[in-house]
Order: sequence, then C-alpha cells, then structure tokens
Amino acid sequence: MDYERQPYRRCGRSGLLLPAVSLGLWHNFGEAKPLESQRAILHKALDLGITHFDIADRYGPPIGAAETAFGQLFPRSLRDEAVVTTKGSNPMWDGPYGKGNSRKHLLATLDRSLARLGLDYVDIFYLHRDDEDTPLEEQVATLDHMVRTGRVLYVGVSNFSPERTAEAARLLRGLGTPLLVHQPSYSLLNRGIEDALLGVLEQEGMGCVVYSPLAQGLLTDR
Repeated sequence: MDYERQPYRRCGRSGLLLPAVSLGLWHNFGEAKPLESQRAILHKALDLGITHFDIADRYGPPIGAAETAFGQLFPRSLRDEAVVTTKGSNPMWDGPYGKGNSRKHLLATLDRSLARLGLDYVDIFYLHRDDEDTPLEEQVATLDHMVRTGRVLYVGVSNFSPERTAEAARLLRGLGTPLLVHQPSYSLLNRGIEDALLGVLEQEGMGCVVYSPLAQGLLTDR
C-alpha cells in the first residue's frame, strides 16, 4: 500500500488517523456483482493507500452480502493497517428483535456482522439511524458495552439530528466512552449539515465522515 498517496488526519479529538478518502461498500459489493470485480475494487483501493473501509450489516444485496464479500477478499495480513467499520439499526431479519437500536438487536447484529466479516472486532461501530422507540440511554449504553467487551474500538452515529447527536455525546461522555464520529450525507447538492450539525461536531470534538459526497454519481460524468 502506498500510504503517502492519502493524507491522514485525526478523527475528532481521538488518536485515530483516517485517510482523506474511504471505500464505501454500499454499492458494487454483494452477490449481484462478480467476485473478481469486487476483489479488483478492494485491491485498487489498497494500492491507492485507502485503508478505511465503510460497511453496514444491511449492505448487499442480499442483506449482509457486502460484509461476507469483504470477509472473503480482505487480506488478513493487513488487518492492523486498516480501519473497518460497520453499522446496525436497520431491519435485518423477521421478528420483533430484527431491527432498531434496542440492546437485544444491536448486540445480536454486531455478532452476526463479525461472523460475516471474519473479524474479532471492528474499529468503528455506528448506530445507522436514531430509534425513537428505544431510549437514547439504552442505545448509548449498548455502544459503551460493545467497547468494554473488546468487540468495537470506537463508536459513532449516522443520520442523527444535531440535537440527538449532542445528547448522545453527553451521555457517552458520562459513561467514559467518547462518541467519536458522525456519518451524515453531504455533497454540493445536499448541504444541510452546514446549518447546525457541523457546529455540534466541532463543539463536541467529534469527527465527520460523510457519505455520498458525489451524490451517488450525479456530480460525476457517469
């Protein structure tokens, strides 16, 4: 890997360094794509010095297939040089515990993600979205538990409002587990985070890792 091809910056007030560009496995990974095509994308990213891989339990299709593909293709010899992230919240299986941010669902979906990825831990686990049916105290206590049991190194949130982000950061600070990062949608066509969220992140000392910076291709020539 050519690390010098990517500038690295600290994520918020943590010691974690992230490259300027990450590889998201939202599209182009799963059973709908040839395995060799997925391998080529992953290895090209590594060649370019990209060491941050953003995944979620639901990515595919089918559900979970992106994690499975990454588990098959990622060179284990590079594990200590990579930041692997995943997320939980969205519907994953039938039944009352198959979705949401309850402690019951989040711990189960993390275990399933680790099995698909073939890893003992992930570097960042995100709450993929807020869950108004689950108390925020329960949501963040579950994140704290994941860190303390060694299956997650850092925690973040995605698609949370500025107000709920600030409250989650306060609650986690009280538990001794910092809320490291927020992952919002952001591009030239979607600049809503500039209104309030970026101010909250600066105040809380959190990093920001955006998704869809090219508006899913609308800002390219493809």
